[in-house]
Amino acid sequence: MPRTRSIVLLAFALAGPMLLCLPSHAQQTSAPTVDADAVTALTRMGGALRALDNFTLSARTITDYVLDDGQKLALTGTVNYKVREPDHFFVEVQSDKQHRQLFYDGKTLTIYSPRLKYYATVDDLNMPTQALLAESATTYGVDFPLADLFLWGTPAFPTDRFTSAMLVGTETIDGERSKHYAYRMPGVDWQVWISDATQLPRQVVITSHNDPALPDYVATLHWDTKRAVSPKELAFNPSGATRIVFVPVAVAAQTANGGN
Repeated sequence: MPRTRSIVLLAFALAGPMLLCLPSHAQQTSAPTVDADAVTALTRMGGALRALDNFTLSARTITDYVLDDGQKLALTGTVNYKVREPDHFFVEVQSDKQHRQLFYDGKTLTIYSPRLKYYATVDDLNMPTQALLAESATTYGVDFPLADLFLWGTPAFPTDRFTSAMLVGTETIDGERSKHYAYRMPGVDWQVWISDATQLPRQVVITSHNDPALPDYVATLHWDTKRAVSPKELAFNPSGATRIVFVPVAVAAQTANGGN
């Protein structure tokens, strides 16, 4: 069976960020260094992301799952975001193994399983998208795929934690010329391909150090920043679905400890 981490979300949990391995295009022959230009490129990309107030994002993903004997399985999927900043979005995560939809209207987060026809809500959040995604994993046990796209360029993603940052080279992603950068920070390695034309990320590879097998996640990104996202696209319709109780991870942990 695959190694899994506990996710407290009752009958259906949104799977956390899942990752694929790409061969390194560069080898360091000396001690790791933080290239100031590479950090500036990431800051510039964060600025381009934060300037978006209405967009659609689709991503092809490859996720490493690790079996008990250490063998990796790479599974494909898709992630789709529709966003109206500062506090409305819809995200859909789909693969042969799961199908989840999340809706946020600035106050209520709804998590829905189209296959099971169950949904749960977290009410009275009253926070912008960035704040919700920054604390969703630790407070609610919900890991949003590609959440860092909303955190780059904000204090929630501090660049001073990098132990290594470098330019790998220039490559073409789906016909778009992009700069390939690699970063390392405690617990995780990042690779990102930044479009020369838009300064938006076109591909991301994340390698987790929390498992000795170093599972990876790859996402190739396609942006539509011109089409307006309508409020109707972001609204959840509960017709035909059954509501279940959502248990935040903090509450579940307290219950498991006997309420202490």
